[in-house]
Amino acid sequence: MSFRFKILIFLLSAIAAGIVASSVWNLRMGLVIFFSLVAGASIGKLFSVKAEKDGITLPDKTMPSRSLERKNEAAAIDARASALLEAMMNGMREGMLVVDDELRIVASNRAARGMFSNIEGTMETHRLSDLTRNPSIHSAFTAALDHNEQAETKVEMNGLGGPIFDLRTVPLHLDDGNSRGAMGVFFNITRLERLERVRQEFLSNVSHELRTPLTAIMAFVETLEDGAMDDQASNRRFLSIIRKNAERMHNLIDDILELSAIEAGMVRVEAEPVRLHSLVNDVLTALASHADERRVKLSNEVPSNVVVFADGHRLEQMVTNLVHNAIKFNRENGSVRIRHERRARDRIIVTDTGDGISPEHSKRIFERFYRVDRARSREMGGTGLGLAIVKHLALAHNGEVSVESTLGEGSTFIIELPTSEVKEEQDPQPISQIAEQGRAAHALQEN
Repeated sequence: MSFRFKILIFLLSAIAAGIVASSVWNLRMGLVIFFSLVAGASIGKLFSVKAEKDGITLPDKTMPSRSLERKNEAAAIDARASALLEAMMNGMREGMLVVDDELRIVASNRAARGMFSNIEGTMETHRLSDLTRNPSIHSAFTAALDHNEQAETKVEMNGLGGPIFDLRTVPLHLDDGNSRGAMGVFFNITRLERLERVRQEFLSNVSHELRTPLTAIMAFVETLEDGAMDDQASNRRFLSIIRKNAERMHNLIDDILELSAIEAGMVRVEAEPVRLHSLVNDVLTALASHADERRVKLSNEVPSNVVVFADGHRLEQMVTNLVHNAIKFNRENGSVRIRHERRARDRIIVTDTGDGISPEHSKRIFERFYRVDRARSREMGGTGLGLAIVKHLALAHNGEVSVESTLGEGSTFIIELPTSEVKEEQDPQPISQIAEQGRAAHALQEN
């Protein structure tokens, strides 16, 4: 590739981030700026630059071609510009391709070569069709070449699930106004696209979750207005249903606000020594009536002397959510066990005897609004946010939560927290044992 075309590429690369600002770059002014920066001299005194149809010439009006000194200076400028070009292009995060008017690759950077890894060796020996058959990419470059206009399109590489790019192409012009090629810059927008999908799913789920109880409330209010108020037995039942759905909406809104605050880092976690056995007892006491309704046995198997380092209120919230789910999705006459293990981290383990969770669901179980059994969860009044809250609260403690499950055998949810410096408390000794130790010590003193 000739150095004169490299200069053009360098200049266009330097404005790649602002490519949308102008679709045509003035070659003459660009070269003046370029040589001013590289040579650090007055360009008007050194060069008279003009663009010709077949490329760029550097006439010898002010730089005699026979001057060895001038030749050496030109060679130094050439080497310096090439090094700057190489470093700048390969330092870009965005992929960049430059093609000629026959869609042959004339320049590329490291990011672009990483995108089209199917090509071995240099890209500059290939046509665009050798790199990819993606119609969006070809259309964007063709628009720049054939229609002499800037183009922008979204490109999904490797099908669904692959990286997504915003491709912007612009024609390259010489002073005769004709296109001599096109440059395309690939901006990776994969993360932005996924965030947008999450946002859309969130809005869709919130709308659905609010619409369902609201529809029930409206229906029973209309029934009461149509005369059911006179039937005391019916109106009490209807009011109970209205209250239940109103509470469901209230809980959903509370969970949304709670999760949003946690994700935004607005929830402060103040870790302190927490006696885990007592905390679990409080959780099981609060959920005892719910467990009795489902005929589920609750067991606190945490030793009474275990101390963990956590925010007591937030830890209780995490354990409550896990135990509540374990009760809700358990089988009749099932059980829920809460245990503790100390390894590299403190592990709080909640095990149930439910139906279990398949591997494909286990991967997404901690996502917002994700449910394994939507119908069953909705029937039992879940918001679909409980496990997401547990996940983010665990992360706020520099910990994590995970699930292990076997279909037909139940599930085990594990909260892992950094092990505290606090040692486990010693269980108080019985008074009789203390008295016995005192008598033994007294006997030793007498002897």
